[in-house]
Amino acid sequence: MTTRYDRTSARTAGAPGITTPVTETLLRGALEVEHTEHGVLPHRLPARARAQCTDGQLALAEAQPSGVRLALRTRATVVELDTLPTKTAYRGAPPRPDGVYDLRVDGVLTDRGSVSGGNTLTIDMATGSAGTRPGPVGTLRFADLPDREKDLEIWLPHNETTQLVALRSDAPVEPAPQDGRRVWLHHGSSISQGSDAASPSTTWPALAACSAGVDLVNLGLGGSALLDGFTARALRDTPADLVSIKIGINLVNTDAMRLRAFTSAVHAFLDTVREGHPDTPLLVISPLLCPLHEDTPGPTAPDLSALGSGRLRFRAAGDPAERASGRLTLATVREELARIVQQRSADDRHLHHLDGRALYGEADFAELPLPDGLHPDAATHRRVGERFAERAFGTGGPFGGGAE
Repeated sequence: MTTRYDRTSARTAGAPGITTPVTETLLRGALEVEHTEHGVLPHRLPARARAQCTDGQLALAEAQPSGVRLALRTRATVVELDTLPTKTAYRGAPPRPDGVYDLRVDGVLTDRGSVSGGNTLTIDMATGSAGTRPGPVGTLRFADLPDREKDLEIWLPHNETTQLVALRSDAPVEPAPQDGRRVWLHHGSSISQGSDAASPSTTWPALAACSAGVDLVNLGLGGSALLDGFTARALRDTPADLVSIKIGINLVNTDAMRLRAFTSAVHAFLDTVREGHPDTPLLVISPLLCPLHEDTPGPTAPDLSALGSGRLRFRAAGDPAERASGRLTLATVREELARIVQQRSADDRHLHHLDGRALYGEADFAELPLPDGLHPDAATHRRVGERFAERAFGTGGPFGGGAE
């Protein structure tokens, strides 16, 4: 069972007595760990990449530990984790729920909890301004665990920056052993990071990884899948057996480039990834269906009328007439990605393409519409994860045993 505590009440309630330093050896899914005044902060981009871009949206996204988990082997029946989260709030919108931590015991999701307190980052969607209010460290407690040797994974919130302060247990813990599973390295947008998923182990990439029995490294970066060179180099330099790249929605969201630049940037991005993974199965995924931008260019803007009524929704602010001049829509992106992969695959038999509408298309939108116009809900994450597992990891899929 899971209970929320603040730091003081957890200790007075009889906290377990063994403290284990949180180090990189206990973490999976992070590219780097930063030591802070409070503890350790997992990062999903290395310092070199972070130094090349000062964008606040990227800094927020890469420090939110989507796919990052503590991986422990222990006989402990009680485990406590002190964390300092940074929660995101939007001025004028309803408060967002606290981030969720998932507990998996020997690969099975058995419990879930949250940490109260922490810092609060408040963003004003109307002006783009933001400010942070500091808050206290909180404690997550998992109790009544099986009294036997077992592997525990504590998945950190996919949407909440999380500094890890202290780990306590009533029996010694050690890093879970590597089990020889293939490593799947994935890059995409906020949908890949897990926006509006129910919990960190139920984002669509996490569900697909669990179904396929692979070890996930998730470089889904909300608002920041922009074909940046530093991201390509991070993918290049990260060991992996399988690589996938989901391209498109953020380029339309930000109105970042025109078709001419897009084509060149895709080639350069793939060239860089291939420098580190010359023969690795590499899957390029085009955008899921999003009626907002299928035929209307970006940028994407907040719907302030909806925000005034307490709802967060988005609208397309571009002009469809400008498609002729090269402004990107999702339809244009899909067509060009398919062409690029077809061209390159003539010399790269390990390069593959997947139309994102095979994961979420028109029939899915009719049944499971996007609540804010952009992001799928929890049920849709599950559907996309199941379909990706089938199409990518199934027999004959690019990551399956029969794929060339």
